[in-house]
Amino acid sequence: MARMTEEEAFDLDEKWTKTTPKVGPNGSGFIAKRKAAAVAHTITIDEISADYLFAKAIAEHKTPAEVISDMVHEKLAVAQY
Repeated sequence: MARMTEEEAFDLDEKWTKTTPKVGPNGSGFIAKRKAAAVAHTITIDEISADYLFAKAIAEHKTPAEVISDMVHEKLAVAQY
């Protein structure tokens, strides 16, 4: 990954220091959109399920959330037929 020069870093800092974020009414601004896109729910599972989930995630090079998402989508696809 390329590193910034000191001059580039100062220019970037100046740009973001002087730039006012654009906000909008009713959640149409940048921060509100990012927050809405990152909705997450917390659930509690037993130890055996957690061990299985983590082992499957490691084996498939995915995150546990991706494994759960895949499992849910598979179940929904089967339920539609």
